[in-house]
Amino acid sequence: MAAVAKDSADRPAPPGRAGRPRASAKGEQTRARLIAAARTLLAGEMSEGFTTRNVAALSGVSHGMCHYHFQDRTDLVLAVITDIRPEWITPLEAAVSGPGPFAERAERVVELLGRPEGAELSHLHSALHWQALNDARVRESLEAEYRRWRACFVALFQVLADERGGHVDPRPLGLAVAAAVDGLAAMDSLGSDGGTGPVLRTLLRTLAAGV
Repeated sequence: MAAVAKDSADRPAPPGRAGRPRASAKGEQTRARLIAAARTLLAGEMSEGFTTRNVAALSGVSHGMCHYHFQDRTDLVLAVITDIRPEWITPLEAAVSGPGPFAERAERVVELLGRPEGAELSHLHSALHWQALNDARVRESLEAEYRRWRACFVALFQVLADERGGHVDPRPLGLAVAAAVDGLAAMDSLGSDGGTGPVLRTLLRTLAAGV
C-alpha cells in the first residue's frame, strides 16, 4: 500500500488540472457580480423585490448559476454582510489598533465616525436589519458583526485601562460609547445635523476624564 501511495504521489498531475485556476478565477468573478447585484437590490428594496432570480437577472448570470454559488437568498444576504465588513468594521479596528496612546486612538475613531456614511451603506444596514427580523441565520450573522464592531470600543478603553494601571473596566465604557454611536447614526440617517464628530469627541473625553 505504501508503494502504491508513493507511486501516486510521484505521478505527474493530469494535463487538465492546469486550467483549474482560470476556472476558479472566473467563478470568483461570477460570485462577485452576484454579490454586487444583491447589494444593489438590498439597498433599493426590502421586500419581495429581493429574490435570487432578480439578483441573477441584474448581474447577467443565469438563475441556475446563481444557485450554484448561493443555495438561497439567505446565503446571498450573508455574503453581503461579509462583503461590507471592510467598509465599516475593518477601518474602525485599524483606528483602534494603530499606534499611540488612548487620546490619539480616540481621535482617529472620532475622525473616522465623524464622516457621513454613504447612502448605499446606510440603506444596506437598514435592509439587513429588516432581513434579520425574518431570518434567524441573518440575525445571527449580523449580530456577530455588531459584536465585532462593539469590541472595537471596548478595546479602545482597554488602552485607557492599561495606561492607568488597570483600574478602569473597559467593557461598560466601550459598550456605552457603542450605543451612543448607534444613536448618532440613527439621527444622521434621518437627516439630523447631530454633529457626530464633536458629540463623540466630547463623550470620549468626558468618560476618560471621569475614570
